[in-house]
Amino acid sequence: MSEQIQSCVICGGNSFVSKKVLWASLVEEWELSPDEVQWIDRQQGTHCRDCGCNLRSLALAKAVMSAANYQGIFKRYLRSPKAWTKRVLEINEAGTLSPYLNRLPRRTLASYPQIDMQRLAYPNSHFDFVLHSDTLEHIPDPLVGLKECLRVLRPGGWCCFTIPIIPGRMTRSREGLRPSFHGSISTRSSDFQVQTEYGSDCWEQVMQAGFEECRIVSAEYPSALALAARRSN
Repeated sequence: MSEQIQSCVICGGNSFVSKKVLWASLVEEWELSPDEVQWIDRQQGTHCRDCGCNLRSLALAKAVMSAANYQGIFKRYLRSPKAWTKRVLEINEAGTLSPYLNRLPRRTLASYPQIDMQRLAYPNSHFDFVLHSDTLEHIPDPLVGLKECLRVLRPGGWCCFTIPIIPGRMTRSREGLRPSFHGSISTRSSDFQVQTEYGSDCWEQVMQAGFEECRIVSAEYPSALALAARRSN
């Protein structure tokens, strides 16, 4: 594992607290090694003591700033013209980052599963950013979902998102496997059933969907990774 994160890219805080979030049945279904359990626990269960954002949200914030060519703290980025002038579609609440995104005057929240990511109810070329966090793995056809994100983006726009990624594995569909659910140990709704488990080839779906560029952005490797995909101009 690389050196653990020292400062929060969202608020600038430098103190983090951690808790375990995985449970035994999910570890078994996911066939996680002890190291992989540690990575996922950090991704979901480690958060900034000051702002409360977890590593998953830090990775997404860093991906957005990378796409915007902005260097600094995310809460300052949100006050800049770079952010305020952009149309942003947030599909599902993007974890602990969502309250920050809510400050943007041109942000639209499309709650999942009420919104069908495979059939977005928005016009072509409408948004500058499409954001989602740990949602794509629940979509029956993630490639269609990514194509919809591409469709509603303006030329040069960015889709920034997180998915649970296990480096060293290849992406696989869970079709034909025992149903597995994320969210919490009590979550057993089909809306939270895992359809795809992502590995180090996760970028391939992005390119297959028609994006011109895909960046993998790390807040802490391998626990906190996000993808930033750009539509061609």
